[in-house]
Amino acid sequence: MAVESTMLPLGTPAPDFTLSDTVSGATVGLAELTGRALVVMFICNHCPYVKHVRQGLVEFGNDYADKDVSIVGIGSNDAVTYPDDAPEQLGAVARKYGYAFPVLFDETQDVAKAYTAACTPDFFVFGPDRALVYRGRFDQSRPNSGIPVTGEDLRAAVDAVLAGTAAPVEQYPSIGCSIKWKPGNEPT
Repeated sequence: MAVESTMLPLGTPAPDFTLSDTVSGATVGLAELTGRALVVMFICNHCPYVKHVRQGLVEFGNDYADKDVSIVGIGSNDAVTYPDDAPEQLGAVARKYGYAFPVLFDETQDVAKAYTAACTPDFFVFGPDRALVYRGRFDQSRPNSGIPVTGEDLRAAVDAVLAGTAAPVEQYPSIGCSIKWKPGNEPT
C-alpha cells in the first residue's frame, strides 16, 4: 500500500545517528558527513517505488560524488518480515548497482522514527548548518507513469544548498511503500 511522506518541518535539525554500512561494515555517523549539503534517503530493496528510481539514485550519487555533498541511504525495514531488506541484501544491491554512497542499516528503527520517515523512498536534504531545507520526493515519476526518472526535485534542493540559495518553496511528499515496522515498534 502506497503512503506519503510526513513532511518533517523545515528547519528541523538533522537527527543524529551512527549506523553500520551494509557494504563495508564500517560505522558511519552524522558527524562524519561534512558536505555542505547532506542528503538522507530512506530506501529498501523490495519496494517497487524504490526499484523504479534505483537507476536514478545511481546517477544522482555519481553526479554529486565530486561535489560538496554527503549522501547516505538508510534501510529501516523489519529484516525478519522482509528478508530482502536485511543488511546483507541491502549491501548486495548497493554493490550490484554501484551506489556511490553508503547504505546503512537501522536495525532498531530509531533513526527512521527520528526523521519521521514514513515510506521508501523518502528524501531529506539539510544545509551546512544541518537544518532541514527539503523533504519529499525524488521527482514526479512513479511506477507505470510513463514519466522519466530525473531526480529533478531532489537535485534542485541540493543545487540550491550548494549555490547558497533557498531550496524550492514548493515541495511535494514522496510516495512509496510504508516503512515496515517491527511488530510493536510502530511510531506513535
